[in-house]
Amino acid sequence: MRILIKLGGSLLDAEESRNRLAKEIAEACTPGRHIVVVHGGGKQMTRFLAERGLESRFVNGLRVTTPDVIDAVVKVFRGSVNSTLVTAFRAAGARPVGLSGLDAGLVDAEVLNPELGLVGRPVHSDARLLEVLTAADYLPVVACIAGDARGAIYNVNADQMAVACAASFKVEKLLFLTDVDGVRNSQGAVEPRLTISQARALIEQGVATGGMQAKLEAATAALDQGVGQVSIAPGAAPGIVQQLLEGEPRGTCLVH
Repeated sequence: MRILIKLGGSLLDAEESRNRLAKEIAEACTPGRHIVVVHGGGKQMTRFLAERGLESRFVNGLRVTTPDVIDAVVKVFRGSVNSTLVTAFRAAGARPVGLSGLDAGLVDAEVLNPELGLVGRPVHSDARLLEVLTAADYLPVVACIAGDARGAIYNVNADQMAVACAASFKVEKLLFLTDVDGVRNSQGAVEPRLTISQARALIEQGVATGGMQAKLEAATAALDQGVGQVSIAPGAAPGIVQQLLEGEPRGTCLVH
C-alpha cells in the first residue's frame, strides 16, 4: 500500500508532537507499506522572518514571496524544519531521506499569481525518486519547495505539494494531519465522511472557509487525480496514524 502523510507546520513546531508523530509514522513503516511524508513550516517561517525584521504578508492565505523571502523559504523549509524532522524520524527508528520538490524534478511549478511573487502552483510531479527510495525501505521526507527546468525556485502551499506527490506516486491513502478535529458541517459537528460533491457544497455554502476551504479543495483535487481516499484528521491525537491506517473513524474521510 502506498500512503502519503502531510504534516502541518504547527504540529512540527513543538518537540513533543513532532517526536510522537515521528514515532507513530516510523512504526507504520511495515513491510508492504510505502510511506512518503510532506511537510510545511509556516509558523517557523514567520518567526524566522520576524527575527530578521522582514514582515510576512499574505494574500488569500498565501505568503507573498519576494526574492529575499524565497531565500528564507529554502533555509527554513529545506534546512531547519526538514532536518529537524529527519532527525526525529531517525531517532524513532526509520530510515528518512530529506528532500524537496527540487530533487530529481520531483515537483515542478509555475507562478501562481504575479502579485504573490515566487509562489508556485504545481504543474508536474515525477515520482520515480519516491518509488526508488520507498522500494529500498527509505522514508522520503519532502519540504514544500518546487522548481522548474529553468532553475527557478518556488514556495508551494504544502497541501498542494502533498496532492501533487500523492497523485504521481499513486497513493491509496492521503492523510492530512492538522490542528483541527476534522471538517465541520453547518451545525459545527465533525462530518465523519464526505463525498466530493458534499465537500464542494460546504465550500459553496460558505461553511468551509479559510484554511479548511483550502484543505477541502486539495482533498477533492487529490480524489479527482486518482487518490483512493483522503483523511483530514487531528494530528494532536495520540495513536492517530495507526488508527487511520487501520480504518478507524477519526476526523473526516473523503471518498469519491
